[in-house]
Amino acid sequence: MKKLIIIFLLLAATMQAQEGKYEKIKAFKTAYITEKLALTPSEAEKFWPIYNKFDDKFRDLRKKERSEIFQKLREGLDNLNDAEANELIDVSLTIESEEVALRKQMITELRKVISPKKIIILKKTENDFKKELLDRYRNSKGEKGPKGPK
Repeated sequence: MKKLIIIFLLLAATMQAQEGKYEKIKAFKTAYITEKLALTPSEAEKFWPIYNKFDDKFRDLRKKERSEIFQKLREGLDNLNDAEANELIDVSLTIESEEVALRKQMITELRKVISPKKIIILKKTENDFKKELLDRYRNSKGEKGPKGPK
């Protein structure tokens, strides 16, 4: 019984740490995007509810992708027969289509609150943010990125 309680506490602590890490990343992303888009307070007030709604939907699609595709790939490509491989391809294409549809919906809603130029800058900013996050991760692990040490 004592071991069960210890395991439960460790799991709870791990989940808490992961949630805290996610919240830090989300706060960093919010600040990063707000700065790069130069959102006015009025724009930010309208922009963030829309962006966060779609960001949550994109995150759900990534979870779906991890659970339905990447898990099967981790189990081994050699074990896949053609029917299973075709099923994975179909799932992947469906997820990609859902991502495109979500992006279109998001852009339609964002056009009402920010300029088209800022929408274009948003896409670049999201990509830059991912690169920045990856660089920070690599640097925190002591690895040298493609450009060497910074």
